[in-house]
Amino acid sequence: MKQHSEVFVGLDAAKEHHAVAVAEEGRKGEVRYLGEIDTDAAAVRKLVARLEKRHGKLHFCYEAGPTGYGLYRQLIAMGHACTVVAPSLIPRKPGDRIKTNRRDAVQLARLLRAGELTAVWVPDEAHEAVRELIRSREAAVDDLRRKRQAISSMMLRYGRNYPGKTTWTKQHKQWLQGQKFDHTAQHLVLQDMILAAQHAQERLAQVEDVIAEFLPCWSLAPMVQALQSLRGIRLVTAATIMAEIGDLRRFATAGQFMSYLGLVPGEHSTGEQVRRLGITKAGNVRVRRALVESAWTYRHLPKTSQQKSYVHESVAPAIRDIALKAQTRLCARYRALSNRGKKLTVAVTAIARELAGFIWAIGQAMHTA
Repeated sequence: MKQHSEVFVGLDAAKEHHAVAVAEEGRKGEVRYLGEIDTDAAAVRKLVARLEKRHGKLHFCYEAGPTGYGLYRQLIAMGHACTVVAPSLIPRKPGDRIKTNRRDAVQLARLLRAGELTAVWVPDEAHEAVRELIRSREAAVDDLRRKRQAISSMMLRYGRNYPGKTTWTKQHKQWLQGQKFDHTAQHLVLQDMILAAQHAQERLAQVEDVIAEFLPCWSLAPMVQALQSLRGIRLVTAATIMAEIGDLRRFATAGQFMSYLGLVPGEHSTGEQVRRLGITKAGNVRVRRALVESAWTYRHLPKTSQQKSYVHESVAPAIRDIALKAQTRLCARYRALSNRGKKLTVAVTAIARELAGFIWAIGQAMHTA
């Protein structure tokens, strides 16, 4: 039987079965569907062994998704190349309205052979564990917000307006406990909601304690510390950025990093007509949201707080210089945009884009120090 030097294997990964298709090398190489296999490690090993008998070199690919990176790590450990593909960047025919596992596997194999697929960055197991920890905090924050919103909605329905200025303080919680209703059921509902919010707040505090405990042992802990030298970025924000992005050296330029985060403007131009759009919002939404939230702090005049000065003392002079330059430039940039009549949200988004550039610069400085 003829031996091929390389074959491209497309896997449509799913919960119970993987659909498998192969594309032999060469523009006119055969593309065929092999069927489905189970998702357990033994079935994958059996598939690899069968393909190894007929082909010399195997290159696998599958879409990034809820199945995670276990399949990738198994194939890499077996000595074969594997690409985890960005689903949003897979070329698709506009008129194609049929989607099946078989067609997806065949398409992946064909596009992998053509070099038309974009790979996502795959974290190692330790990095993935930290990412899960950071994302669990985000889930805890959302849970607490929803439970507090439910209490506020109930108070609004019954016309109970808190007389103080700030909610969810000790005084506000005492005010909630003192609310009386005509029906016992309403009082029981409020008490249950208050207890649920209290449990959610305790869960959030526990997750944050675990984050503070594990971060010093993380390989990217120095980068987390360095990013905290920037205004508007503290421990959780810095950890979120590094957990989602990983090694900043994989971006050759600051523009690539900004584009990856979806902070660059889109464009729809044809001929001599140039039409600028809003930001693309492609890429990692968690980091983009964190940067926009941090960018709001640059509307204030340049200033280094006492807490931030402690961080500056713990980082290299080059990192400190980048942080001070970022504060001066971004504050001036925000004021210039607002004075030109730009919407504040638009101005802050522009600041977030430039803040991403300073983060990239700190990443480069950390690796050259």
